[in-house]
Amino acid sequence: MTQPPPPPPHQPPQGGGFGPPQNQPPQPPAPPSGPDLGKAPQPGYGYPQAPATPPAPPAGPPPQQPGYGYPQAPPQPQPGYGYPGQQPGQQPGQPGAYGQPAQPYGQPTQPYGQPGQPGQPGQPGYGYQPGYQPPTVPVQPQAAGGPGGGRKINAQVVIIVAAVVAIALIIGGGVWYAGSSGKDDDKNTASSSGGKGGDGGTDQKGGDGGKSSGAQEKAPADPASKVLFQVPMPAVSKEDDSVVVSGSWLTDKVYAKSGIAEIVGYDPAAGTKKWSIKLDGPVCAVTHHVTDDNKTVIVHQPAMPTKAEPSHGCTQVAVLDLDAGKKVWTKTAGEGPISFDNVTISGDTVAAGSTDGGVAFDIAKGDILWSPKTTDTCYDAGYGGGENLVAVRKCGSYDARQLNIQTIDPKSGKVLSEYKMAKGIEYAGIVSTNPLVVAADVGDSAGDGSGISDFFSIDNKTGKLLTRIGAPGDQYAARCDSITQPESCGGLAAGNGKLYIATEEHEGSGESYSQANEVVAFDLTTGKQTGQRADSGDDYTITPLRMDGGNVIAYKRPPYDKGGQIVSIDGGTFKQTTLLENPATEAIRDVESSMSPEYSELIYAQGHLYMSQVYASEPSSAGEKEYLAIGFGTSG
Repeated sequence: MTQPPPPPPHQPPQGGGFGPPQNQPPQPPAPPSGPDLGKAPQPGYGYPQAPATPPAPPAGPPPQQPGYGYPQAPPQPQPGYGYPGQQPGQQPGQPGAYGQPAQPYGQPTQPYGQPGQPGQPGQPGYGYQPGYQPPTVPVQPQAAGGPGGGRKINAQVVIIVAAVVAIALIIGGGVWYAGSSGKDDDKNTASSSGGKGGDGGTDQKGGDGGKSSGAQEKAPADPASKVLFQVPMPAVSKEDDSVVVSGSWLTDKVYAKSGIAEIVGYDPAAGTKKWSIKLDGPVCAVTHHVTDDNKTVIVHQPAMPTKAEPSHGCTQVAVLDLDAGKKVWTKTAGEGPISFDNVTISGDTVAAGSTDGGVAFDIAKGDILWSPKTTDTCYDAGYGGGENLVAVRKCGSYDARQLNIQTIDPKSGKVLSEYKMAKGIEYAGIVSTNPLVVAADVGDSAGDGSGISDFFSIDNKTGKLLTRIGAPGDQYAARCDSITQPESCGGLAAGNGKLYIATEEHEGSGESYSQANEVVAFDLTTGKQTGQRADSGDDYTITPLRMDGGNVIAYKRPPYDKGGQIVSIDGGTFKQTTLLENPATEAIRDVESSMSPEYSELIYAQGHLYMSQVYASEPSSAGEKEYLAIGFGTSG
């Protein structure tokens, strides 16, 4: 999995950042080698192969890689898919030591942290979309059944109500960019930057076997796109190296994007400014979930940073009405008040988490609904939202950490089910809340900064582990910035009872040292690869963004002389259909290449693609022009 760059100086740890530098052709190296995915599996994915000599651990930091599509430096040979993983003395289901092969791919493992407990049948699932995320439809109360029962409410939480700022510029709103209002799309999933875009698949068993039912994205007559608009990068104060500008959302009437201490709504076709919501300080954390009536939530600082005080804490929780272009309410909590690391929405509940514990607000008025009691050893570090609300509850000291993954009732905070992860796992990323899929770096074995060595498929209702999927960092490109942002995962999608993951780049089939990668699928009940594979093609890199019914929407980052593409991968046949292809002119390629899916925000819906940065900074050289966001659209 790709090592993300460190965040700019003086910033809180946030997911994302600028894409790689502009592509410059290097001198061709010797041909690279890598896993041969062009051959048929021998005899199948996950089947043990003859052992090979594992590579030695890296001796120092990896060299900077050239741009996409240019010749790459030859990587060291890595164990192929299905490489046997059990070493002498290694327990079944445990990761190997650094530099040693992992457990064979596709082989079911003993439920991790629950020895002797068989997996249970899957429950109806809802596809998470790492570009897009699940919608915030109301969650019906469920019967209590999870360990731990209800939660105690902290009676000492103090609410400090800030002034509500209203900007009466009324705009129409739907849920995804299309001609319809989208109000009947309750089952649709929301994008990584808001907006809904298709049913994510609600059958954890696989349902119809991965058919493309429910897809809403249709191929236009001509997929060639044109630039709709470009938003210039806002000026950054000389006192700041960079400022967080994460957060973008899409409805059928507005494309909203964070600026420096403001949220701006743009016409999605023309890019003209429709409204602006001023904030007291920069954005700290956002959710990409949007309610049915187009409300979302952010966390921001109470004042602009200065040299004397580079951060004032992320204490302000604010609900935004994207239809009206106004702030509904701003609240703080705790006697500090609490500085929140993350925030999300499920149904009519806003949930914010931190090292000081979590708090849940009513989205309409901002009243506190519940606050899990924080003890000396346990607290709610963060939440994953969407159709369900899932908490990552941390217990124990740093050297003896216990993570509990809890599905909770949004209204009451009552624990409905709980899965206890193995002790020692420090962080967990929530890939999807329904089906419930969690990612973790077990034993710090990923070794690449991706935060993922294994995925855990969990039954929402019982809290029992269905399967554990090994995903070694040297072969898979998924990632989770789960230290402070539990639901910030990318390079994957979940739906149809499957987990879709992008592989790392390897030697392609063409000449001139071409590179390529794939999207492969794992069954969420067995943990086995399905054998389905969507190839990027030589010198492209394919990354899943979200589900669209039974299909997967993916972005194909182009080589240095072409434009990027949005494709739909059929859930049954894995056939790719091109939905959009960007212009190949040099000026446009320069902007697009600065916004890679690893470190930027991408939204695609109904023939429109929006790409944006998550940090604003001064241009790296005099006369260079940088952009905060760019919109593309087809004519079909």
